[in-house]
Amino acid sequence: MDMKFAFLNGDLKEEVYVRQPPGFVVVREEDKVYRLHKALYGLRQVPRVWNEKLDATLKEMGFQQSSHEATMYRRSSGRAILLVGAYVDDLIITGTDEKEVAAFKAQIIKAFEMSDLGLLSFYLGVEVCQSASRIHLRQTHYAERILELGGMEGSNPAATPMEERLKLSRFSTAEAVDPTHYRRLIGSLPSTSSADSGRSPPWSTSQP
Repeated sequence: MDMKFAFLNGDLKEEVYVRQPPGFVVVREEDKVYRLHKALYGLRQVPRVWNEKLDATLKEMGFQQSSHEATMYRRSSGRAILLVGAYVDDLIITGTDEKEVAAFKAQIIKAFEMSDLGLLSFYLGVEVCQSASRIHLRQTHYAERILELGGMEGSNPAATPMEERLKLSRFSTAEAVDPTHYRRLIGSLPSTSSADSGRSPPWSTSQP
């Protein structure tokens, strides 16, 4: 689901004043200013107050925030489990009961103006392909973008990460690379980690 005008929902705690906008200037009170009660785009407080608003709303609806990932929320009712992932003004919703999912959508629409975008297909660079029996996650588009960034479009795949039997020398005469471009390319590569870190799950084991 996609939030419409998300940042306008945040409640300001600080005193913030703005000039009267053109077309809304009060006659004979042109020297006065407005005090904002709600956030406006462009304010530095906007991301924080919007996050606080969304966090408070979900918790009022009975959700528990993950202790390991602040953007993940969980709500359970009997054997039904509902998970919500938040990223700025987008919500990913999944659960074990379709009726619970539908009920939450109706509930959140009453709190905020939102659009239901249907089944998830693309999110944060990850392509999601769903069928009746399985869900595939892939990053084909992202991988192609990395190849394009490195000037390797159309290159053949290789089993090893670098040229075999390559001899390196400290006294290279090759042209120096652009450090900014190099850091951008390296930063685009996914990091690797152990499949089992040994950490406890993000949700309390006392819950179903």
